[in-house]
Amino acid sequence: MIVASHPEHIRNHDVGYPYRQDSNLYYLTAFEEPESILVFRPGKTPETVMFVRRRDRERETWDGFRYGPEGVEKEFGIDRCYPIDEFEKVAPSLLAGVESLYYRLHKNPEADARVMSVVDKYRAEGGRTGRGLLAIHDADELLGEMRLIKSEEELVDLREACEISAQAHLAAMKFTRPGVTERQVQGVLAYNFYSKGSAREGYNYIVASGHSATTLHYNFNDQVCQDGDLLLIDAGAELNYYTGDITRTFPVNGRFTDEQGLVYEKVLKVQKQIVDFVKPGVVFKELHEMGASLLTDALLELGLLSGRKEDIMSANQHRRYYPHGIGHWLGMDVHDAGLYVKNNEPRPLEPNMCFTVEPGLYIPADDESVPKKFRGIGVRIEDNVRVTPNGCENMTSSVPKEISDLEKVVGTGWAP
Repeated sequence: MIVASHPEHIRNHDVGYPYRQDSNLYYLTAFEEPESILVFRPGKTPETVMFVRRRDRERETWDGFRYGPEGVEKEFGIDRCYPIDEFEKVAPSLLAGVESLYYRLHKNPEADARVMSVVDKYRAEGGRTGRGLLAIHDADELLGEMRLIKSEEELVDLREACEISAQAHLAAMKFTRPGVTERQVQGVLAYNFYSKGSAREGYNYIVASGHSATTLHYNFNDQVCQDGDLLLIDAGAELNYYTGDITRTFPVNGRFTDEQGLVYEKVLKVQKQIVDFVKPGVVFKELHEMGASLLTDALLELGLLSGRKEDIMSANQHRRYYPHGIGHWLGMDVHDAGLYVKNNEPRPLEPNMCFTVEPGLYIPADDESVPKKFRGIGVRIEDNVRVTPNGCENMTSSVPKEISDLEKVVGTGWAP
């Protein structure tokens, strides 16, 4: 198996984005430097081989400390380590006797070129020795299955990431009032993430007020929060490469209108029903289907759709107001690794699988087919759950979501 680091992301000619290691490489090594490749050879000697940047006094003066090959062997328990510029020279010998290679193409063009150069050399030599062509398999599928069931050590980090995220959402609720900007609310989230030990956010902040909440991945976050509008916040902190992913929707002025409350209560009821349904043996696909069915019921009850439920769902009319699924795996990536379908069958849930439950309804502001009083209302409620032997653990339950609880806390004031 070969796993490479992410490429470094460049903002302009001389300023880079903060670097984050490839999740699979960090999962296997805990090594965070760019320009690094791991070759894992189960049962062979050496079993783990890494290629990393050389020590370089000048570059370290500008960019910071490097472990170098010797430091990686000593500090990370790698059997053998070489400079990254020797990869093409050394790696072919590491493939001796190998029939299959696990490597994910198209994540890092520079690493792809290096790996394929080594593979081409191996294949060219194989033609003269009688060996067959080296088959390449997707390493992400293999590692995704390893990452899907969380260990107790992983759960410690994931729970803490969820709790940091939860407390940041609570602070944002307390801060919010008419006249603040979405960007200021984002600043409260960021302050709480970083001050409690998070290294970064798990994904781009969504702080969407008013009808912007009907845009699923809104991230301009540049509007003023208006009296009478709802504010939808979707944000999560990352801790030790594990991330929370929470969404809450609440009124900017601390009081739901009748129409906002009606839509909100429908979504909340669905969300709680699905969380309560989670347990080992339930097929993940069932949760998606359950969410779509219950939300279609809600749309009919609200008068936003009419007709026979079966006809509405077969024609996907409900997707106008609920266009996404009920959730996704959660862990080192916000949309974490792991198969939803295994051996051509939807997979059942198992203990220590972690995922989100996030139903929502989004009514476009320009939708003239619905009563005007509902237009522009967007509601999503998202929690992070772990499957337990008998049900599930809600790792983000400390964030208020009942209407009465939200109205007690929004706008009550927050200061660092």
